[in-house]
Amino acid sequence: MIKDKLNLTQEESKMCFQIALRSHTMSAPYNWEKMQALSFLYTMIPVINRFYDKKEDRIEGYKRHWELFNTTPTVSGFITGLAASMEKQGAEDANFDKASINAVKASLMGPFAGIGDSIFQSTWRVITMGIGLSLAANGSILGPIMFLVLYNALAIPVRFMGPYIGYGLGSKFMSQAEESGIMSFVTKAASIVGLMTVGAMTATMVSMKIAYVFEMNGATQSIQDMIDTIFPCLLPLLLTLGCFKLLNKNVKPTVLIFTIMILAILLTYVGIL
Repeated sequence: MIKDKLNLTQEESKMCFQIALRSHTMSAPYNWEKMQALSFLYTMIPVINRFYDKKEDRIEGYKRHWELFNTTPTVSGFITGLAASMEKQGAEDANFDKASINAVKASLMGPFAGIGDSIFQSTWRVITMGIGLSLAANGSILGPIMFLVLYNALAIPVRFMGPYIGYGLGSKFMSQAEESGIMSFVTKAASIVGLMTVGAMTATMVSMKIAYVFEMNGATQSIQDMIDTIFPCLLPLLLTLGCFKLLNKNVKPTVLIFTIMILAILLTYVGIL
């Protein structure tokens, strides 16, 4: 059991489990003023109520976590666990600077967002969705089921283990992570894997073919066959790069999706695609 390896008591283990459950709401009441602050506060309520007996101390603790916070929800558990550990230290030590809790939160949410987005949003979700889409494209009901099962097979354990590990390691994590350089290594490695996956998905999952066939001296020639002879999968690559360029110019994804849909319908209707 993870609580035994981290030397957690039964009460502390129960508290970490409550944190893990509540962290599933991390992006539910999202707002543009303080982003995930309300969810973080909701997640920390069992911690504040456990370590502080006085009403005024609890109110101060609630206000302390009503500050801007934003990171990848799947890996947020580690930060909430670490904040819980610091709240315990603040409750036991009158000289402890409670302002450092938000300072640590603010310093961690960026790096963890980079790691979480690289692993879960850009890599694991793409891989599992690709598996699901390949099944769904063949008419199998297992498509969405396999996507949800495979994605959550990794995401759920990370969500639940995060608070335990964060609480168990305590504030030592910052200095250890900085000295070892593990955060920069994981971020770089995950980014490389993510780029490789997106490149492979472009060639296998994006489809764009020219249907027009011209005749010359009684013989027919397919333009698509000519392109494939010179550069296979050129059109899907150009389409992907074009979408990437437009997204970098702040074109909204929804606008891009509907534009592609309309153009695909029109060009297919006139016989070009």
